[in-house]
Amino acid sequence: MSLRARLLLTLGLTLVLLWGLAAAWLLRDLHDQFVATLDQRLAQSARMVAALAAQLPQEVWLAADRQALTIPPIEGLACQVHSPSGEIMARTHADMEDILAVGGQGHSYRESDGVTWRVFTYERDGLIITTADRMDERNLLLGNVIKVAVVPFVVALLGSLVAIWFGVIRGLAPLEQLRGALSQRHPDAMEPVSSAGMPAEIRPLIDTLNALLARVRAAFVREQRFTSDAAHELRTPLTAAKTHLQVARRLEGPASHKALKHAEQGIVRLSRTIDQLLMLSRVEGRLVFDDGVPSEIEEVVILARRDADPAGTANIELPLTWPDLELAIPRELSITALRNLIENALRHGHDGSPVTLNVVHEPAGCDAPDQVTICVRNEVAGVDPEVLAQLTRRFWRRGTQQGSGLGLSIVAAIAARFGGNVTFSCPTQGSFEARLTLPLVRRQEGPATPDQTPRKGPITTTRVMRDDDRE
Repeated sequence: MSLRARLLLTLGLTLVLLWGLAAAWLLRDLHDQFVATLDQRLAQSARMVAALAAQLPQEVWLAADRQALTIPPIEGLACQVHSPSGEIMARTHADMEDILAVGGQGHSYRESDGVTWRVFTYERDGLIITTADRMDERNLLLGNVIKVAVVPFVVALLGSLVAIWFGVIRGLAPLEQLRGALSQRHPDAMEPVSSAGMPAEIRPLIDTLNALLARVRAAFVREQRFTSDAAHELRTPLTAAKTHLQVARRLEGPASHKALKHAEQGIVRLSRTIDQLLMLSRVEGRLVFDDGVPSEIEEVVILARRDADPAGTANIELPLTWPDLELAIPRELSITALRNLIENALRHGHDGSPVTLNVVHEPAGCDAPDQVTICVRNEVAGVDPEVLAQLTRRFWRRGTQQGSGLGLSIVAAIAARFGGNVTFSCPTQGSFEARLTLPLVRRQEGPATPDQTPRKGPITTTRVMRDDDRE
């Protein structure tokens, strides 16, 4: 059911129901008041006749004993006066003795010849006065009164329904305009929707839609650039491998083996680039990485160092003591991010210069979450500020260095997904520092119970992704 039909049905039924109940209440009260008024008029007529009869001279009553007096009739009203002995002393209609006969005092209904009468009997000073009204005349008068009351009521109800109809249509017209504007847009159009002339209730919807369009437009631009760069990066090692294979086919001996070796290196580079693209796609997507293994900071650093330097020949300095902290990100991603930073420092630092790792715990504040910063520092010839701003760009490489240019992009994507960040700086002349800030798992205060004690996983080498680029 459309919104317009739902509003019309709801408002219309509510209005008809409320007005119907009000009309029923009004008609019931009108009927009761009408009957009470006519009964009161009937009783007042009887009392008035009794008061007039009390003022008549004695000789009039003596004459009435011999012959009943005739009272001029009133439209729709009959009256008859009886003496204490039951004789008729005065009357308006001679043919209504059954209707106006003496009965119990008060109001009652009597019927004669198919006609119903409303009768009132009143006694005063021995005289019994009986008055009567025709019910058909009462009902006719009541019907006229109800008609006069109901016709304006029905007209007002119909007018209200028409006003609701036009009000709902006019009120929903901006939504219809918005629907028409969206239906006429080109499928590739990502421009913001204009909110000019729109009601205040619809503007938040338009603002949200414009924000969504902006995100979609940014995603399209990012994916187009990513696809273009990826195609270019994959074409280079493919072309190189194809060329070396063609050379190996034509040559023999050491030259052929050398060409095959170069082709193998190109394939390895291509495989590494594809793995990095898949990792970046997974990190920026909505895939779940959590394998249920706690991401302890000491274990993450040790595994990342082992993956970055399998032979153990590099000069990597680790902290002497470790804080008991658990990262709020999956262990696989935390190891990948830190290993990429270590590999980047080993590849671009001076030969033999140490790579120093430091862990800084930043307790939670009023507005900041509990987090930890892992600092990776090495010695370099110098990095320009313009270069620092380019380090996390996809497929960006400094100069003619080999690599796909995705390692630090993966680090930035991992940190951003879990609310962290990665920054680069040159604290001193000839040094370079990467600071990876990640959130921590909040732990309850007090002694740990067996259920709360972090579960230590086995320390194994997990080679997920490498960085083969930059600084």
